[in-house]
Amino acid sequence: MKVELVTNLKRQATKILADLHLSKEPILITEHGRPSAYLVDVQDYEFMQRRLELLEGLSRGERAVLEGRTYSQNEAREKMSKWLK
Repeated sequence: MKVELVTNLKRQATKILADLHLSKEPILITEHGRPSAYLVDVQDYEFMQRRLELLEGLSRGERAVLEGRTYSQNEAREKMSKWLK
């Protein structure tokens, strides 16, 4: 992973962004020698957000199963048929 100082980002933002778009590799931005932020490509960020939403949905489903909040196939079919009319 590439690391850039925040001062370099201020001075060379256009070049750093161009490199980011070519390499698709996240860039760690540091301030005073400490990690401050990650700079990522827009498409990669949106992909990560969609993946996170999917994982959160799976987690809610697993929690529902563990808590016994499930339906039989016939109950599910009946509930879904109301939505699909």
